[in-house]
Amino acid sequence: MYRRTAEAVRLGLRARPALLAGRVGLTVVAGVLPVAASWLTKLLFDELGAGQAGDTGRAATYAVGAAALGVGAVLATHGGSYLAMAHQRAVGLAVEDDLYASVNGFVGLSRFEDPAYLGRLRLAEEAASGAPQSIIAFVLDAVQTVVVVAGFVTALVTIWPPMTGLIALAAVPVLLVQLTLARHRAAVQEATNETFRRRMFYQSLLTDVRAVKEVRLFDLGGLFRRRMLDTATAATGRQLAVERRAILMNSSLALLAALVTGAGTIAVVVGTGAGRLSIGDVMLFLAAVTAVQGSLAGLAGQVGETASALRLFGHYLDVRAMPPDQPATGLPVAPLRHGIELRDVWFRYSPESPWVLRGVNLFLPAGSAIGIVGVNGAGKSTLVKLLCRFYRPDRGTITWDGVEIGELDVAQLRRRIGATFQDFMTYDLSARENIGVGDTARMTDLPAIRRAAERAEVDAMLSALPRGYATLLSRVYFDDEPGDEPAVTLSGGQWQRVAIARALLHDNADLLILDEPSSGLDAEAEHRIHEALSAHREGRTSLLISHRMSAIRSADVIAVLAGGVVAELGDHERLMAADSHYARLFGLQARGYQDGRVAT
Repeated sequence: MYRRTAEAVRLGLRARPALLAGRVGLTVVAGVLPVAASWLTKLLFDELGAGQAGDTGRAATYAVGAAALGVGAVLATHGGSYLAMAHQRAVGLAVEDDLYASVNGFVGLSRFEDPAYLGRLRLAEEAASGAPQSIIAFVLDAVQTVVVVAGFVTALVTIWPPMTGLIALAAVPVLLVQLTLARHRAAVQEATNETFRRRMFYQSLLTDVRAVKEVRLFDLGGLFRRRMLDTATAATGRQLAVERRAILMNSSLALLAALVTGAGTIAVVVGTGAGRLSIGDVMLFLAAVTAVQGSLAGLAGQVGETASALRLFGHYLDVRAMPPDQPATGLPVAPLRHGIELRDVWFRYSPESPWVLRGVNLFLPAGSAIGIVGVNGAGKSTLVKLLCRFYRPDRGTITWDGVEIGELDVAQLRRRIGATFQDFMTYDLSARENIGVGDTARMTDLPAIRRAAERAEVDAMLSALPRGYATLLSRVYFDDEPGDEPAVTLSGGQWQRVAIARALLHDNADLLILDEPSSGLDAEAEHRIHEALSAHREGRTSLLISHRMSAIRSADVIAVLAGGVVAELGDHERLMAADSHYARLFGLQARGYQDGRVAT
């Protein structure tokens, strides 16, 4: 707990320390002024109670002073609220930045395919948005409570000493109850985390444009809506059970506080009737009891909230402290001169999963075009992920000019790789940015972006958009420029050409990976794109993956993956002559196009 509290305070100091200093100052002032105002009010009532013997001028001075201090306390409270809001936003941004910097530090994909990690990440996101602010607010409220209690405890001891002990004793069960409730609330939040993740999943299915076609066609809206409500109801039931317990416990504590206040009030009234205490003493006593009990109860309540926040903050700290999935830095990466070699490469996605690759041996000569074919699940895309170092082989090695790629600096390695993935992204960005993300150093280089788009045969279409390359491509957002044309979206084939242009922008890459680059294109567009890609690949190492055999027929070397190994290797003519895996796949696809009415 101490480490988590210290880390939260450290974040508060790092994010706008001047704001935190201002909050501390106003917190102390907001605690001192009400105490001083209460003492002046006591003196005022004593003067008024003295009748003819009282000093009217002094009473007026006390009244003005008490009023001024009251105004000052209100101003300090409002000023502190503003600084708290500004500081909390600064802390929230700093914490979010730290969290996603840690997430972005993972080199590979394994963390993002781990449900346990994703669940912890969601808890960390929740903690990042509120826990540090709650912890810092608790520390400051503790400071203010100390100031208030210290200021009023003298009055309590002077007027009726036993009251101090009664308040202290009553505060113990309040603290214990709040800590118990905090543990229950945090445990329920952790237990229902997966439930709420499922609820968000069903919500996304009901609103995501990528899912809405099937949802409407197969009438799935009612199914997903019911499941969303069922998951929410299950989680809400557990939360309400905790809150019912909280109401019962807090009601009992309120009754205890009322009994303590009543006992003290009776004692003071009796003392006043006996002439031992003045009207001012009664007023000060009641103000002191109210302030001390309120401060301690508020602090105890915050202890509960803070204990819960600290528990969740642990997930944030755990995510930040997670070790790297792979080393990010290493040896510098020289331009590819000899080639890339896979030696006895084995890989599976988890210890419980079957082997995808079972000893792949393959050499990609520099400057050559290598085609990869195989049935679904043969491991083609997995091979791409290993070459990009999204994963590391369980066994075997992958070398770049003889150096194991795990020993290379991953950022430099990836700068030497250009890729179009089968499941490419469609970003809710402008047309220029959708291509520019392929090489962020050239994101503003419109001529280079247009050259890449021309090679992908998408320049004319993008130029014709309402704002040309500045047009936002989105089904989710509006263009935020007032008076501009609305955002537009593209067809699947147009998006695929944009993705190809994205890879072609990275024209200094040594290795170009094209994973199903033409799957969304019509036959004519596919032919033209492959001609453009063939020209672009000239002299560079390229890896071609496609279910369309015509797309990889011209590759220098074709590798057939089957059973987790390279079952065949050679050019098209050699593999057709071998009459094995490749010839069978090629023949099956070719027969689908054969028609006696078409001349051969």
